Amino acid sequence: MENSVGIVETKYYTFAHPPNELVLDSGGKLGPITLAYETYGKLNEDKSNAILILHALSGDAHAAGYHEGEDKPGWWDDAIGPGKAFDTDIYYVICSNIIGGCKGSTGPSSINPKTGKPYGIDFPIITIKDMVNAQRHLIDYLGIEKLLCVAGGSMGGMQVLQWLVTYPNRIKSAIPIATATKHSPQQIALNEVGRQAIMADPNWNNGNYYGSEIPAKGLALARMVGHITYMSDKSMEEKFGRQRKNGNGSTKFSADFEVEGYLHYRGNNFVKRFDANSYLYITKAMDYFDIAQGRPLYEVFKGIDAKVLVIAFKSDWLYPTYQSLEIVKACKFAGVDATYCEIDSTYGHDAFLLELESETHLIKHFLRKVYHGYEVLDEYEI
Repeated sequence: MENSVGIVETKYYTFAHPPNELVLDSGGKLGPITLAYETYGKLNEDKSNAILILHALSGDAHAAGYHEGEDKPGWWDDAIGPGKAFDTDIYYVICSNIIGGCKGSTGPSSINPKTGKPYGIDFPIITIKDMVNAQRHLIDYLGIEKLLCVAGGSMGGMQVLQWLVTYPNRIKSAIPIATATKHSPQQIALNEVGRQAIMADPNWNNGNYYGSEIPAKGLALARMVGHITYMSDKSMEEKFGRQRKNGNGSTKFSADFEVEGYLHYRGNNFVKRFDANSYLYITKAMDYFDIAQGRPLYEVFKGIDAKVLVIAFKSDWLYPTYQSLEIVKACKFAGVDATYCEIDSTYGHDAFLLELESETHLIKHFLRKVYHGYEVLDEYEI
């Protein structure tokens, strides 16, 4: 646990009790809503050192430290803790599981108070904006008027952009990493393949599988497809090559290549910790996301005072660098203080979780500028 925040505990905040339900982007309502969240470090006296970490598709509130009795740390433990990118000796770090999720926050697997049964596909369609609106209630509950920073990668980066546009007066800075202002047709297509894999599983049963056999094969296949997009051609070559598990003698259609076995392993493990309906709802929210909503992108960012650090990775073909550059260009046109840093990594989209040395260097400098007023490096490549 060296340089770790140590043993942590997930907390829960419930709000939007009827008749004061959360009004969703769709016009529908949802409530009561529970958000699972964790905090690391200490909130200072004037509550000016709070950072909100926003997770990606399969993430949750457990971003750092260890749960009692477990030996696996939070999903971004290498970035959050004493002396790390988000230094808990200086900052108070918050991470919450999104609505629609399945790790403690209200989602399709939660009990619908009107029926006493899991929502299933009766759960309303949600958007990235709905996720952010729910987070704002949590930040209010914690008594924080203005966040020092909101930061996240992939879908977490979408939430960062939504915070920037919806609540510009509630944040001092933003760090969107490996993300986009809207999905391209290719990104939507890849998500649709995953959704169809789940819905084609007979056990999905139109979303009514709780208490019976889950659509394990469909969800595992969705994760396998997703995981291919998280890596790069080079990282797959370096990690697996054409190595076989069973020598040269393959038996018909067994997963005898190392890369095949790895995908099966990732898919089967994912089924143990994630809900298939949540996967459907969250990927749909990502596909619906469009921060500009038909307006010129720079107009959306006009008047924003927050400083922005955009980070991208050269080998990321799922969220290619041109999408990050679009964010920076629009910010510059709008007069927003934006910095762009492109990291030369071979890890593909997964780089935002793996290139911690480079990210730590960039994020530390950026936060020092925002919090202490120190100068930060201009745009450059690492």
